[in-house]
Amino acid sequence: MLEATMKQQLGAYLEKIVTPIALTVSTNSSEKSQELESLAREISEMSEKISLTVKTNDGGRVPRMVVGPQGEQGRVTFAGVPMGHEFTSLVLALLQAGGHPSKASQELLSQIKGLSKPLRFEAYVSLSCHNCPDVVQAINLMAVLNPNIEATMVDGGVFPQEVEELGIMAVPTLYLNGEPLGNGRMSLEEIVNKVDDDADARIAQELNAKAPYDVLVVGGGPAGASAAIYAARKGIRTGIVAERFGGQVMDTLSIENFISVKETEGPKLAMALEEHVKQYDVDLMTNQRATALREVDGVKEVELACGAVLKAKTVILATGARWREMNVPGETQYKTKGVAFCPHCDGPLFKGKPVAVIGGGNSGIEAAIDLAGITRDVTVLEFADSLRADDVLVKKAESLPNVKIVKSAMTTEVLGADGKVVGLQYKDRTNDESHVLDVDGIFVQIGLVPNSEFLKGALELTARGEVVIDAHGQTSLPGVFAAGDVTTTPYKQIIISMGTGATAALGAFDYLIRNS
Repeated sequence: MLEATMKQQLGAYLEKIVTPIALTVSTNSSEKSQELESLAREISEMSEKISLTVKTNDGGRVPRMVVGPQGEQGRVTFAGVPMGHEFTSLVLALLQAGGHPSKASQELLSQIKGLSKPLRFEAYVSLSCHNCPDVVQAINLMAVLNPNIEATMVDGGVFPQEVEELGIMAVPTLYLNGEPLGNGRMSLEEIVNKVDDDADARIAQELNAKAPYDVLVVGGGPAGASAAIYAARKGIRTGIVAERFGGQVMDTLSIENFISVKETEGPKLAMALEEHVKQYDVDLMTNQRATALREVDGVKEVELACGAVLKAKTVILATGARWREMNVPGETQYKTKGVAFCPHCDGPLFKGKPVAVIGGGNSGIEAAIDLAGITRDVTVLEFADSLRADDVLVKKAESLPNVKIVKSAMTTEVLGADGKVVGLQYKDRTNDESHVLDVDGIFVQIGLVPNSEFLKGALELTARGEVVIDAHGQTSLPGVFAAGDVTTTPYKQIIISMGTGATAALGAFDYLIRNS
């Protein structure tokens, strides 16, 4: 199960185990059971501090592996074979169950240990999903730290009937005590705050007590990180408030145009950005969404969803953008029930089924190429009469036998039945004829919408919702700057966002000097 290089790396990690741990594997005659047992045996043979017990046909989800300290009932379970992106989750579970400390803040760890009610988490994942490990690793850590908590990773590819019965068509999907808790990437802090009834009031009180900042950056993507670093290097009081660090980059799998780095992945880049920011004296506040911006007696105030208000002399808006929706009947109703936005995450749930991709730009054609290797067939619908994707991608897509490209196609409705997508309706723009396409999944890849709704009325926005800025990143409200995908800056690219973040920070510093 483990390649030589992977085994060597795992061996180095297993040396960090402090207290003995036990693996309990439940199997049957299936191929996946054999794979899981083989994986568990390889791991147990690599360390004297790991014991293995194998049970056959003992009920429940099979195959599964339970991880826990020796002599205790394990509370971390992997239902399926935790390889692919989830191998890291397994390694962390082994280390943490073996007493190796987490890198999470002591404040957050104490909050987890203080949760008193029983919590039974189940995270439904696909092994190709790069968002899923964050959720799995979060609930696993919570289970290791608190005896009231249990955590189970469920590979939807191994348990398709369960996924079908629950109507799960997007991953990660997190259940708590048998009820849905959330979809999509969620951080440890976000999950803890969801289940901690006192979290919002306590956090709001803590944030309200913070002294005003010289520069407050709203948003934690490439633009926000760049702005924070440039501001902090000037020696001024700097803070970042964001829903999550990394922003949309966290949803980007492959990055091949970041100059000086031949290839990387979005989550890796986001982690590097966060580590770089933490090298400076920056007050980092995550899992917080801005809901309003105003100026009171010359002081900028940013109101948050939790009810807190942060104050600053200058503000840099770097809230980025999100996937644009089709805005057609049925889309909202069937979101996560067949309407999806991440082919890497949700594609495996449509194995052997027909799907559609909306959009013929780079994102759409890349999605079609990826999905072609998983699904029965892929139909790309492009509104224009020509594709906007790079020629190399178009040629690749056209060479695939199960990819069909339809141009001048306007999607008019998402069709569904029994709580899930069964097709879509589109109009041929050349003759106004209506067509129905029978598909089980629809992947929307039609561009971005700026995250600027909370700024309406506070400063100048374009008709598209972009924040209008000048060459220095200054908005129409003096002392408020903006950077990245939320602005009128053309070409929404990571490297451009970083540049505009630096520009906004330097502009804010110049403003502080002139108005001190």
